[in-house]
Amino acid sequence: MSDNIKVNFIIDDNCEEPEITIRAKGKSERVDRIVEAVRDASKKDLTVIPAYSDGKLELIPQNDIMRIRTEGRQIVLDTEDRYYIVKQTLTRIEEELYSSRFVRISQSEIINIYKVKRFDVSVSGTIGIEFDNGVKTYASRRYINSIKNFLKSREGE
Repeated sequence: MSDNIKVNFIIDDNCEEPEITIRAKGKSERVDRIVEAVRDASKKDLTVIPAYSDGKLELIPQNDIMRIRTEGRQIVLDTEDRYYIVKQTLTRIEEELYSSRFVRISQSEIINIYKVKRFDVSVSGTIGIEFDNGVKTYASRRYINSIKNFLKSREGE
């Protein structure tokens, strides 16, 4: 099976809303991932997360988010070069994030897998995570199976 996908774009003056048709031999994990990615991309109202820096509200695109974590009693959103304070719970933010891009690695942290440089699975069963900018974090043992399943479902992308 080829990794390529044939994409056709048809302009139709009678079409009120965009419509996407996926033609495949059968339903598969790959087709499910494509459907999930299209649904995520079409959620216009979920593309940014409101966050504060120096008392000023900024709208942070999800593609720029490296991780979101709790620090004390605050929720901190990290991009590759800055951090912001978010005034929502981690659970509420998780509901707004693209499920094909973000995974919870502990009770207090969610990461963007597209910002990860490497996963280091140790013999003891822990997972160390290094981001593209060199920042490191660790996954909680409780979340290791769900992280492995998340990564396995994206193999071949």
